[in-house]
Amino acid sequence: MELQNAKGVRDLLPEEKILKNQIVGTITKTFELYGFAPFETPILERYETLAAKFAAGTESDALKETFKLEDQGGRRLGLRFEFTTSLGRFAAQNQALKMPLKLYQAGNVFRDGPIKLGREREFWQADADILGAASMLAETEIIALLDDILKQLKFNFVIKLNSRKILNGILKQSGIKEIKEALIAIDKLDKVGKNGVAQELKQKGYTKQQIDELFSFLTKGVTLASLQKKVTDEEGKQGIAELEELFSYLKEIDVKEVEFDLSLARGQAYYTGTVIEAYLKEGAITSSIASGGRYDNMIGSFMGGGRECPAVGISFGITPILEQMKSQNKLDKKTPAKVLVIPINTINESLKIVQELRQNCINSDFASAKKGVSKNLEYANALGIQYVVIIGEDELKKKKILLKDMVSGTEQLLSLKELVKKLS
Repeated sequence: MELQNAKGVRDLLPEEKILKNQIVGTITKTFELYGFAPFETPILERYETLAAKFAAGTESDALKETFKLEDQGGRRLGLRFEFTTSLGRFAAQNQALKMPLKLYQAGNVFRDGPIKLGREREFWQADADILGAASMLAETEIIALLDDILKQLKFNFVIKLNSRKILNGILKQSGIKEIKEALIAIDKLDKVGKNGVAQELKQKGYTKQQIDELFSFLTKGVTLASLQKKVTDEEGKQGIAELEELFSYLKEIDVKEVEFDLSLARGQAYYTGTVIEAYLKEGAITSSIASGGRYDNMIGSFMGGGRECPAVGISFGITPILEQMKSQNKLDKKTPAKVLVIPINTINESLKIVQELRQNCINSDFASAKKGVSKNLEYANALGIQYVVIIGEDELKKKKILLKDMVSGTEQLLSLKELVKKLS
């Protein structure tokens, strides 16, 4: 039998997993710094939840790429393709939770779609959402969080902002009534260009006049100020006012790497207002590394009875972020161990010492293969372990331990107390 992974999924080497854990750790630590609480939803959802018209929508590419299956009771299920729909279902089932509610989760999601660098069929996301807050202050929090994390990851980035309300207004002014399918076409503008979007709209039955009118708005360098003079639709004008308010808040807190992009639509049907995408200015990853927006109708629709629950969130793509970090030669650690303890005829004493290091929160490996010192030093070098502790009979007689720095090559004889202090 030829061993193969399923298409679009892969194993991670220890150095990749360590880096991924660092990325997820940075993101989730910052989520909590901003007051977001952790929670968790299952990988499996009922298919009708994923396919709800107020969730991703049947027109969405995400729903078309859903992995579908049945349980033994014949119930239709799907692997989650994002967290937002699961969050909407969760919030509708837990209506006693105090609002506004700030939640985050991180884990794997699945899409049976095209594969390229940074995009696989099983991938990780980390999401933060604010439920129950309708003002642009919620967007301000989300974008400040996004800006903070991307700076910590030392990325050169830009955050693009738009509003579905502006796009809805423009589409209505252009005589285009099927808003959702038109937005899905516009969302592909960066990928297929003006001609590709125009062709898709033409296939959906729109006239040249309608398409030309739409593209009279989607011009290069369009600004909120220029749109104010041209947009007459009330929903479109409301979207312009909201984004102007948002940009004013972002200026106050010195978030600078933001720009307005009228072509930004986001493919999911549930977005109702602000839409957000973050891109790297340089590197091999050309797709967005984080995205999100406002979805004020989904949770209320899950609740039923005409309920309303405004919401806004951001999702970080861990897979493209990992690929970018790898390209920046960040794979320098193959083990979380900070020190390797090598016994020389002192196994019992060395076992006690390595446990003492671990009890002091020092990540420690033990040379359990009973190789010679030189082989163990090679092993430490290969794994990028910075320190080696050598414990021989002579060292024990002196009540000392030999510490070798594998980077500088320096050696020190230390007491156990001094060793713990230096490595802590």
